Amino acid sequence: MGVLDLYKNCRLCPRSCAINRYEFKGYCGQNARLKAVYVGLHFGEEPPITGKNGSGTVFFSGCSLRCSFCQNYQISHMQIGREYTLESICQSVLDMLITHSPHNINLVTFDHFIPHVISLVKTLKAKGIDIPIVANVSGYQKRETLGLIKDCVDIYLPDFKYSDEDLAKALSNARDYPEVALNAISEMLKQKGTLKTCNVNGIEIAVRGVLVRHLILPGYTKNSLDALSMLYCEFGKDLAISLMSQYYPIKHHDDPNLNRILLGEEFEIVISHARELGFTTLYFQYPEANLGEIYLPDFTSEDPFSIKQYKRHCDK
Repeated sequence: MGVLDLYKNCRLCPRSCAINRYEFKGYCGQNARLKAVYVGLHFGEEPPITGKNGSGTVFFSGCSLRCSFCQNYQISHMQIGREYTLESICQSVLDMLITHSPHNINLVTFDHFIPHVISLVKTLKAKGIDIPIVANVSGYQKRETLGLIKDCVDIYLPDFKYSDEDLAKALSNARDYPEVALNAISEMLKQKGTLKTCNVNGIEIAVRGVLVRHLILPGYTKNSLDALSMLYCEFGKDLAISLMSQYYPIKHHDDPNLNRILLGEEFEIVISHARELGFTTLYFQYPEANLGEIYLPDFTSEDPFSIKQYKRHCDK
């Protein structure tokens, strides 16, 4: 069976919807035709991913998690984007690499297109491309699926969104998220180890390993505190952590907590806990109310990112 046959009875993600995506769309909202919304530079990732030159990102359309608060709602829920053949997406990535010389190729929310991505990465490597490949994912991945891409990926950039099963059910319809994500991160670490960087012109650039992200949700500091404790207990202090504070309400929610941005005092509670646990590599963003909207790209625009650099701080 060829890798593209995996779309016929799709069980790539933990939803295991078993849809024949050659005929219908899966839970992710996508069929078997590759679809992406943006191929280009991004300067809003963590410092070792962004570096000086930026990260060469490919934002794929659709999502298997589809959080109700998704900051990239246009992609995950509205399904915007254009269809690509393997040849055309490969050429778009090559053009980006030639024009901008990014530090890596950053594949964003691609797990529902893994059969195509495997072919894409193999083609790029055959053409001599040897910069790191970043798997920028939700954390809601199956061990078996991660096994399919172990030779295609150098860096895993997963989320760990929830410690609270009820919250995971309410916001992502995925009560099993904590268990699934911990198993996924375990597999990622088994494959690539902790985050490794190298010095490039005075800047530490990631070359291999795992960096786990957590978005602090307003009103849910306990979810964040418990998430950090779970990560520490499971994987220890050497797991690289990125705490994100840029939540912005993209639509009205029934939950009033999600209709506001994160408060400074909420952020301080969470960052203090991370420091108390003793994580040795900790990246974080200070919440600033007047900058909330700049973290929301507009993928209907030719330049989705309105600024070149996001304010980001690094503690090591």
